[in-house]
Amino acid sequence: MTILQWFIFFLFIQVIHFLGTWKLYVKAGRQAWEAAIPVYNAVVLMKIINRPVWWVILLFIPIVNLIMFPVIWVELARSFGKNSTIDTWLTILTLGLYLYYINYAADVEYIEDRSLKPRTAAGEWISAILFAVVAATIVHNYFIQPFTIPTSSLEKTLLVGDFLFVSKMHYGARTPETTVGFPMVHDTIPVLGVKSYSEKPKLPYFRFPGFQKIKHNDIVVFNWPVDTVPYFGYKGNKSFDKPVDKKSNYVKRAVGLPGDSLSIVNGDLMIDGEILPFPERAKPQMSYLVKTKGDNFNMRYLYEHYDYTERAIYPQGKNTYLFVALTEENARKLENNPNVASIKKAITPKGEKSDVFPTSNALNWNGDNYGPIYIPEKGKTVEINKQSLPFYKRIIEVYEGEEMGIEQKISFKEDEILLNGNPIDSYTFKQDYYYMLGDNRHNSEDSRHWGYVPESHIVGKPVFVWMSLDKHGKNFFDKIRWDRMFTSVNGKGEPTSYLPHFLIGFVIVIGISIFRKRKK
Repeated sequence: MTILQWFIFFLFIQVIHFLGTWKLYVKAGRQAWEAAIPVYNAVVLMKIINRPVWWVILLFIPIVNLIMFPVIWVELARSFGKNSTIDTWLTILTLGLYLYYINYAADVEYIEDRSLKPRTAAGEWISAILFAVVAATIVHNYFIQPFTIPTSSLEKTLLVGDFLFVSKMHYGARTPETTVGFPMVHDTIPVLGVKSYSEKPKLPYFRFPGFQKIKHNDIVVFNWPVDTVPYFGYKGNKSFDKPVDKKSNYVKRAVGLPGDSLSIVNGDLMIDGEILPFPERAKPQMSYLVKTKGDNFNMRYLYEHYDYTERAIYPQGKNTYLFVALTEENARKLENNPNVASIKKAITPKGEKSDVFPTSNALNWNGDNYGPIYIPEKGKTVEINKQSLPFYKRIIEVYEGEEMGIEQKISFKEDEILLNGNPIDSYTFKQDYYYMLGDNRHNSEDSRHWGYVPESHIVGKPVFVWMSLDKHGKNFFDKIRWDRMFTSVNGKGEPTSYLPHFLIGFVIVIGISIFRKRKK
């Protein structure tokens, strides 16, 4: 929906509200016109139902307002004596239209000093649960979101089974594009396995200001730009168009920033012609070809002594093995093994073409020898021709067209490139873009395969690992990686666990709470 369409929809809702409540406003000692003034009518309504004025803010927060509207409908009905269970269900099931009956046909009087305390234990529980969901949804959407590492693309830095808290404030929280959906879940309702949202109506893209910009080597959570599966891990063939905020969450390292020229030369990442060094905590991994001196190569010894998490070793011929996801440190240890004859990185040679972004017959690129490629920057203009179009076609048509609610269609007429039927030879970008790679370079589905990540797809910054589970553990306690619990994602040196500090703080808080209750 465009801004104009949302404005018309908003005015329509105001008319519905006015027609269904103006007599109730009058019976509550207010003026009829007060029910017709947008926003102000909500402030007055809060006074009528004896609820705090700040509740008005909740009515404008997507997803949260889906919970608040029924609550306020019921509160208004109860303010005029409609307290029965039947009245409550009629109010909710008619989507508030039962208020029309109360407004025009029912003989009711305003109860100015009604009790706000639920009349039953069940009602008290429902109220507590509703507002817990409201609070959690606000935190989830605008402040902190829990996230699980599902793949090994950042292995060693972030492990499969890490449970993270992702800050949405660092880079600025987005307002949800989908306004109707199940709270605190992503694209699928757990257990039921069905879609958790409605695609209409949609909000236009908006991001609140953040207090930090994405820097080189930042680990970033983002929505997978080319996601067309109903939920993460889906194995079927059917494709789905999904709203941006419901696309699968990925986590990679931001290596290319807006305006950069990026290339990969024999596996080394280059930014503007200079090698981009890894941060201290990063542990990049590559595939290695290992030749042994005989057939008595002890694989179990490798698993036990080289912290070889992926455990993927493939025979490549007599006495030759391909090691996937090996760190430089472990490669050097392996090189010193008396049974190893030689070891070298498994680099795809320059000029040998593989399936990488962009799809173009003119480019003989692969994952180890790639580029140079320009990372688009907001406000910058590039030349559009047959050579450059494969880089920017999806940006123009999808990221800055379809997903923004703007019609932008590329077509061809003889030797001309047309945008919505008009010839173009240049294009100016409307947002920033990023290039994301995994540290596990030969086992990572990243920007080399599907291209740029638009700013509109950025979710947030991982800041904290609160739990980590190793699927290879023998029992529950053995599965827990105790040294990773309550560790920070960023920083220098080896991560330090703050679990003891948390436990001590938790005991202190519980002790103070018990002391206060006993004293009271």
